This record gives sequence, structure tokens and C-alpha cells, in this order.
Amino acid sequence: PSPRRAAPTRAPGRRRFGVRVKSREDPEGSVVDEGVITVAAFMELRAEVTPRTSHGRMNGRHELVIDNLGNAPAEVELIATDTEERLSFRFRQPTLTVDPGTAAFVPFTARPHKRYLRGVEHKHQFQTTVLTTGGDPVSADGTFIQNQLLPKWLLPALAALIALLILAVVLWFTIVKPEVQSTAKQAAQEQVTPVISIADRAQQQAESAQQQAAQAQQAAGGGNAPKPGAGTGAGGTGATDVPGTATDFRIVANAAVTADANNFKKFGMEVPPPADKVLVVTDFLLQNPYGDNGIIRIQRDNQVLAEFGLGNFRAFDYHVGQTWRILPGQHLVITVNCQSATSGTCRSSASFSGKIQ
Repeated sequence: PSPRRAAPTRAPGRRRFGVRVKSREDPEGSVVDEGVITVAAFMELRAEVTPRTSHGRMNGRHELVIDNLGNAPAEVELIATDTEERLSFRFRQPTLTVDPGTAAFVPFTARPHKRYLRGVEHKHQFQTTVLTTGGDPVSADGTFIQNQLLPKWLLPALAALIALLILAVVLWFTIVKPEVQSTAKQAAQEQVTPVISIADRAQQQAESAQQQAAQAQQAAGGGNAPKPGAGTGAGGTGATDVPGTATDFRIVANAAVTADANNFKKFGMEVPPPADKVLVVTDFLLQNPYGDNGIIRIQRDNQVLAEFGLGNFRAFDYHVGQTWRILPGQHLVITVNCQSATSGTCRSSASFSGKIQ
């Protein structure tokens, strides 16, 4: 029969002992006999993987528990393998000494060689082994379940987000943007109408004054009364059936941004009308294609004929009810106060059409 094992706390080695034989009739004749007992070393290890099963996208985390039930220290080496060779293992402490009657806890990770974005989970079974000198290897099994890298909720969430973005774009181009453009055009019209009305009244007053001056000169017998349609003042006539040679031209502005609300940069015609001719403006078109912000004015020299907010329109056309007359020596210009620009400068323009008389 195998020898009886000592407790784990009983270290191996030689132990002396004595046996006393005591007589009841002759106590003085008692004797003691001594002997030696040898406690041999024995090795008994147990191993367990906790948790038995782990889940993860990148790796599985486990702990190997090693119990030394023997009566001598055990120097152990830890290894792990999987039959499909799809995992690599890393122990925090691959070699160590376990004292008798104690347990050691060694964390380790199981990392897959390949990862996948989506799909079914992969199940990897592995085995850990505790190797020791003078003892049989001890094994413990574990399982790592590898999950996909992308969370299961991610793809449905992305699909829902894309659907919302498409819906937002459709709503912008079908409902919001037309409404914004309509509101901006209406606001621009409301702002422009009073200014142009003031300019029209000023022209009417100037024309009336010119006619009165001509009548007074004729009554006084003067021979230099102005001919019809070629007045010397800043007046105008109706836009209907305006005589003269048709003309159209464009003035382009390129104004730098300024913080001074009174700083207007002036831009004029590249090719002015002949010096002895009158320019009659019947229609104009304002353009602000880049969505700049600021103020644009149409002027006869320093006289403001109309004023507009750039932020209120991208394109605005207007038919002048009472024509603007630019007499010889006068200049039709646009002035721009650029408050903010998308490309560094306010690049707005004004296109005019009318007659040369």
C-alpha cells in the first residue's frame, strides 16, 4: 500500500521520537526507547480556470488558480494551447513557486489571431497546463467566445441616421429653402419700395422745376430754352415709350470687408455714355451670388437713388416706374459697404438697361 501522506504543513525530513514504557508495579523501572521517522516529500497540485468561459471582441480574460496540496514548495511553469491554433496566450507570471498549503492566482489572456467586423460568434476551446519538476502535469480547460468587432446595434443606428439625413435634405430643398427665399425676396421688396419711391418723387420734383424754369425763360423771351427730353436738371420721365438708342451695361463691385458702417466703396461704368448724351435708366438687376452681407446703393454721383441690404437677396430685378436720367457731367455709380463676405470681398453687381438720348 502507498505510504500515508502528511499534512501540507508538515515539511519533509527526519523526525526523532521517543516511546516511554511505564510499569504500574515498578514505576522506577520505566524505560524510554527512541527512534527516527522520515517524512518524505510529496507533490499534489490542482488547477482551475476562472471564469470557465469568457466573451470579448479583442481578447478573453481569465485567471488560473493553482492549489498546492503537497508538503513541499512547487516550482511550476504555465502553458496554454488550443487544438485549432487560433489563439495566443499571455500569462502575467509564466513561472512561479507555490508554497505548500497555499493557492496562487495567475491572470492570463487569450487573444485570437484573426478578428472580424461582423458575423456569428466564434467559440475557441483551450487547455492550460501546470508543469512541475517531480510531479505529473495538471490541466484545466477553458473557453473563449469571440464576438464581432462592430456592436450589433451599430449598423441599424447608421441606417437610421442616413435615413434621417436624406429626409432632412429633402425637406430643405422642398419646403425650407423655397420658404426662406420667398421671405427674403418679400423683405427685400418691402425695403426697396420706399427708397425708390423717394427717388421717384425727387425726380418728379426736379422735372417739374425744370419745366417751370423753361416756361419762365420762354415767357421772358429767352431763346435758349431746353429742347424736350434734354433737360438740364436731374429729372426723369415715365419708362413707357422712352425715345433713344437702347443700351445695357453692368457694374461689378469688389469691396473689402470693413467694420465702419459709413465706409462705402464706389464703382462706376467701365465705358461711360458719350459726353453730350443723356443716359435714361428704365430697369436694373442686382445680384449677390455669394450671399455676402452689407449695403449696396445706386447713386447719381452723391445722390442716393436706391439702397438695399445684401443679405436680403441673391438676385433682385426692378422696373423703374419713373426713369432715372443721368445728364452730361453726371455719373451713375454703385457704392458698397461690405460687412461680411464668404470669399474675402463682397462681389455683388448691378446690371442696368435703358436708353441713350
